Amino acid sequence: MSNNEITVTARRQNESLSEVPASVAVLTSQDLQLKGIVTTEQAIAAIPGVTIVSNSAQVGDAQINIRGVNGARDAENNVALVVDGILKTNTAAVNQYQGALQQFEVLKGPQGAYYGRGATAGVIVMTTKKPSDQLEVEGRTSYATQDSQLFEGSVSGPITANTGAVLFGQYRHTDGFYRNTGTDPRTQGKTIDQYEGWGVGGRLYSEPTDRLTLDAKFRYGKIKAAALNYNAAFELPDFASLLGIPEYHENVNDHTNFVYKRNVPSIDNQRTIEASFKADYDLGGAKLSGWVSFSDIDETFYADTTAASLGRFNNQQACIDSVAALYAAGVTLPAPLYLGATPGASTLGAYSPTACDGIQVTLRDQRDVSAELRLVSDNDSPLQWSLGTYYLHINRHYATALNEDDGGAVNSNLYNAPGTQNQTSQLFDDRLKTNVYAAFASLQYEAGDHLTLSGALRFDREERSVTPLVPDVIDPITGGSINPGFDYGTLEYKKKSYQQAQPKLTARYEFTPDFNVYLDYGVGFKAGGFNSQGSKALIDTYYNELLDSNIGVEDDYKKEVSYALEAGFKAELFGGAVQLSGAAYRNIVKNMQFFEFYTGTFGILRVVSNIDKVRLMGAELGAVWKVAPGFTLDAGGNVLDSKIIRNSVRPDTVGNKSPYSAEYTLNLGATLVQPISDRVDFTFRADYRLTGPTWFHVVQDQERRTIFDLFYPGLGTADYAGTRRDAYGLLNLRAGLKGEGWRLTGFVNNFFKKHYLEEVIPAPEFGGAFISPGGLRQIGLEAGFDF
Repeated sequence: MSNNEITVTARRQNESLSEVPASVAVLTSQDLQLKGIVTTEQAIAAIPGVTIVSNSAQVGDAQINIRGVNGARDAENNVALVVDGILKTNTAAVNQYQGALQQFEVLKGPQGAYYGRGATAGVIVMTTKKPSDQLEVEGRTSYATQDSQLFEGSVSGPITANTGAVLFGQYRHTDGFYRNTGTDPRTQGKTIDQYEGWGVGGRLYSEPTDRLTLDAKFRYGKIKAAALNYNAAFELPDFASLLGIPEYHENVNDHTNFVYKRNVPSIDNQRTIEASFKADYDLGGAKLSGWVSFSDIDETFYADTTAASLGRFNNQQACIDSVAALYAAGVTLPAPLYLGATPGASTLGAYSPTACDGIQVTLRDQRDVSAELRLVSDNDSPLQWSLGTYYLHINRHYATALNEDDGGAVNSNLYNAPGTQNQTSQLFDDRLKTNVYAAFASLQYEAGDHLTLSGALRFDREERSVTPLVPDVIDPITGGSINPGFDYGTLEYKKKSYQQAQPKLTARYEFTPDFNVYLDYGVGFKAGGFNSQGSKALIDTYYNELLDSNIGVEDDYKKEVSYALEAGFKAELFGGAVQLSGAAYRNIVKNMQFFEFYTGTFGILRVVSNIDKVRLMGAELGAVWKVAPGFTLDAGGNVLDSKIIRNSVRPDTVGNKSPYSAEYTLNLGATLVQPISDRVDFTFRADYRLTGPTWFHVVQDQERRTIFDLFYPGLGTADYAGTRRDAYGLLNLRAGLKGEGWRLTGFVNNFFKKHYLEEVIPAPEFGGAFISPGGLRQIGLEAGFDF
């Protein structure tokens, strides 16, 4: 194979990319620099078959989809995240700055045999900078429209003859693309998708003997951003025709004018502390590796919410006064909303400029400790092996409160007693603890010069418990319980265990050094968990009994298991000038976990449910062509055929597509590096990403009777055919100059200023969807240095 071979570690061993029998996408340090990649979202956008929804709800939220296997809010990871050999277990870490990134890998398909629970879709592997043998300083800074700033750098070098260190840091800020045009001075202007974050850390790497290596890391960071970047779109055709207001039945793709008139500041604060220690010892013919990791990520946000849409706070004085004041001031709302003199004479929708919405406060604090011990063969034998054990403990506090907006300053406490500032009207509050125990082993055998067989097996047992923390008190607004669960019984301590064997079988055959094929079968597993107690009874009362909805939500959700088969090839032509790879895959996902948001007169409810069986089939093809020295073209694409085979939660959705799954993705790129003098090169990079049509819910081209039908009989049926996100393409361009130890680059992201949707969250029985916009055009200048 070629001399410029890339080494990957996605299967937990150093392997040549051209020879690893799996679909692995790799962005090298040169790729990261040429593409100007700063965030995980940007890296994923460069990889076919992988999509991400990020930062629309909160900064720690990341819904990654690989080949149709989607993540689910409030559930565990569906993609394993590995940084410098350490497995991370908090979804919030996916979006964070991890250090001086050197390589980004995505291993597609379930990888439970190698990474255990939480790898049903695949694995993301990040490699950061190790200490260098001599002092090195490198960094970059950029400034772009939307007052977007980036400062990033690292210092690396030796401390002693066998010990070195790296110090790294990043600061990133943007005002965002969207503005709040409401009358409240607290929220006017750049308060919708703003972001400010910084992180610092260090790495100490030592080889005290020829056999022993030690690797210690520490990272600390803070982020202050916005949350709940959504508008509401209505899907009520009878309202639209009867009232002559087309906005009552809106295709979500036509909603390009996002209007924000909120009166509650949107503040999302996240703090991270992480530390890890890893040791490797050469036993002679085998290597013993062990690591321990600690992570503490705390996040709290508060923002305007959705309660005005159904009048929960209509009788509260703050709501009444705010409506009257805004009406007197001549404030208008975008159609189909209407501001009258009183709440009852208004159609306020969600996230209104009045005090009638209330305030959503959401907390997600997670502290975890994990450790692994692994023994691996280290010789030239045709038979290679490994075995090991793993332990993880998670302590998570998750809560969501709906508090009254009394028109004054925001009290961001989860619980405020009756009669106090921002008194609490609804509260879900749970302490969740998890213990994971795992054992694993693998074998790889080279059966001659051409055939390699490998197998791996891992067994995970996950023990989970939940302790409700909600006080049994009365909601002062509605007169009911502060938590709907109390209306149907008591909130109790619960515990449950989930376990799964996860095999992996692979065969690779090398016809020539430039062409090989492989066949791969793997199983992935994600543990089940607990919804807020009373969720089933609440859905039964407010939807199934009133609307005959037949929604099968439970207070617990089941484990998810993926069974995937993949066949692929890798080839080089014309002496390595052309590199080709391709794969076809089939994946059966049982009990795919899926997040749903419900809202009504009861308040708000978040649940995770299961889709009993989903079939995913598809194919990928990638090519890199080194056309001439300094000129390279690359292309990659994925097509996906997904189908819901069985769904007991919503039986009439059988035959629909897997949610959050693009029907296809296409990436095209061109790189040009040409000298313009003895010391300066001209650089150019173009990237085009096409993302195909995407449904975000199991309810798709269908109708639903909604809660509005209770108030306006015969008019409250919603049509959800217009909630599929259309295909969209984004073009990013970069051009600049590069010399010895420096570079200067101008860039334009989303060159054509394409309007597209980041996410669509339909609420079928509510009669609408919550939609979040994607980023617009950004123009900037970046300077980098290394010496």
